[in-house]
Amino acid sequence: MLPTLRPGDGLLAVRGGRMRTGQLRVFPDPTSPSRWLIKRVGEVRGRGRGATFEACSDNPRAPGAVDSRRFGWVPVAGSYLVVWTVRGPEK
Repeated sequence: MLPTLRPGDGLLAVRGGRMRTGQLRVFPDPTSPSRWLIKRVGEVRGRGRGATFEACSDNPRAPGAVDSRRFGWVPVAGSYLVVWTVRGPEK
């Protein structure tokens, strides 16, 4: 999620919250459920627990970047809203 987040940055996320374009969301990677992803919300379809969202990379051209262009839209249920971030130490 460079440039928004860097390795070593911390965040606090809470389950639920109203889904809005531009938010940061944390959710299990649809291609590897043992890994979690942090992505920006693009478009939202539907309402409530059945809603889905487009997960967008802030830097889609970065090597290894994955988002909804690769794995499709993500269910809102099971995602967490990022409510706070803190910069890690500079390296």
